Amino acid sequence: MAFDGITIANITAELREALSGGRIYKIAQPESDELLLTIKNNGSSYRLLLSADASLPLVYLTQANKQSPMTAPGFCMLLRKHLQNARILTVTQPGLERIIHLELEHLNELGDLCRKKLIVEVMGKHSNIIFCDETDKIIDSIKHISGMVSSIREVLPGREYFIPQTQDKYNPLRFCEQYTDNLLSLTYEDFREHMRAKPMASYKALYSSYTGLSPIMAQELCYRAGIDADLPANVLEDDMLHKLHDILTKIMHQVVTGDFAPSIIYDDREPIEFSSLPLTLYADKIRKPFDSISSVLEQYYAERSIVTRIRQKSVDLRKIVQTALERNVKKYDLQRKQMLDTEKKDKYKIYGELIHTYGYHIAPGSKSMDALNYYTNETITIPLDPTLTPQENAQKYFDRYGKLKRTYEALSELTVQVKEEIEHLESILASLDIAMQEEDLVQIKEELIESGYIRRKGGSKKAKVTSRPFHYLSSDGFHMYVGKNNFQNDELTFKFATGNDWWFHAKKKAGSHVIVKTEGKELPDRTFEEAARLAAYYSKGRDQAKVEIDYIQKKHVKKPAGAKPGFVVYYTNYSMAIDSDISSIEQLTN
Repeated sequence: MAFDGITIANITAELREALSGGRIYKIAQPESDELLLTIKNNGSSYRLLLSADASLPLVYLTQANKQSPMTAPGFCMLLRKHLQNARILTVTQPGLERIIHLELEHLNELGDLCRKKLIVEVMGKHSNIIFCDETDKIIDSIKHISGMVSSIREVLPGREYFIPQTQDKYNPLRFCEQYTDNLLSLTYEDFREHMRAKPMASYKALYSSYTGLSPIMAQELCYRAGIDADLPANVLEDDMLHKLHDILTKIMHQVVTGDFAPSIIYDDREPIEFSSLPLTLYADKIRKPFDSISSVLEQYYAERSIVTRIRQKSVDLRKIVQTALERNVKKYDLQRKQMLDTEKKDKYKIYGELIHTYGYHIAPGSKSMDALNYYTNETITIPLDPTLTPQENAQKYFDRYGKLKRTYEALSELTVQVKEEIEHLESILASLDIAMQEEDLVQIKEELIESGYIRRKGGSKKAKVTSRPFHYLSSDGFHMYVGKNNFQNDELTFKFATGNDWWFHAKKKAGSHVIVKTEGKELPDRTFEEAARLAAYYSKGRDQAKVEIDYIQKKHVKKPAGAKPGFVVYYTNYSMAIDSDISSIEQLTN
């Protein structure tokens, strides 16, 4: 979700509670468009990150520090001159704009008490950090915007600061009785008029009519009201508009009263949205609640960065595996078709035998012969080449039989090899899907090198392995381990696990080996189910409602000689069908 006015309201409330009355202790500018303020308040120290990055503007409290340049930029030096040891009086948000005002009090060179404003505008590519005096005259800004860049507003020293009204939008907080901004409150009649004036999808009409609403929050409003978000707003019936108005008013009441519930929404293991209010339209996704919107923002963007970086790092490996997989699938399909052709071989053998048996009855130049098939007691018609003798026709069919027999024998072995190669490549793709860190890719690349899909660079040594299996703790206190790739699967199963430990794997699907350490104890049913869920989640079947899981004691799992990494065999096992929801299983970091 982009930074909308509701998220800014949540951040403002959090900053107000933590920083009001505090003093600015340090001011740093780690990046050209970023500030890091250290603030001391009530015996605690806070770091406030303010970023006006065009692609990723951010405002949140953090514990992390950043390296500052050797020479501080001019904007940073100016702020140090005016705001070093300044006291934060208020933290406010005008309306539901994506703007935060920090009102500051400090002593000037003469010792007089002065007030200043540090204004943070979180508006995508128009984001900025602006330093103003108490009359709203701009002293300086982290980005200078001249009239040649923007015809709407100049952001330059000496200019008057104002919020540009680029769109005809209303403040939705005015629907809430508790909110006052010296303007008349909005009513249902106003809402109906605003919506009916917009011949566009309902959710678009919402965020284009009211400040601070993002597209996803507008869709959430429609979802809660039971309205198709794509239904044109100007055709909504009164009862639909009433529901939508009531939901919007309720949401605004939560914003005014500070009733926030910050969380991150996950699809599988990937963070896809964050929000300051519950997003019920993602009821089928995993929602992780947080106590702080700052924690949400820091974790969300850190995890998104990891996902993006891993995808970029793995794209070459994935392309190699995908290309090899497509090639082997085509080869396997061709071999299967050839195998079907070889099913005719026995027919040709019978033709040859029957011609040998009854050939003395064939008249010269005959194109076919009828003969009793003594294998089935049925009369069949055998095609003949009229230019050949009966013996030559028989030999022709025997030659065809021999060729197809040799082809069948060769293909019987080749199709098994190609099928195993396909399964191996699919398992590598599954490993790429669950890779979370760059070190996880190291072993996958090494496996591709050892399998001959990547050539090892001359003189380079085998990469050092630092990746470790996933580690979980069952509700009953049993340690469960999940291999991230085929090398780890082999190590877990045949080096780490002991004979009476339990082994789990998705049936006939690429996926991870799961080992449960029993420590000589009997596993409870709940631990069996949790281990099975892990095996389902870390497999290609994770998107299915139920996944069939095989499980067996490790001592019954064998690895055939010469088998590919991760490949095992077992003959007596238990099975269960289970979902892949692992949200309630505790993951350990070591």
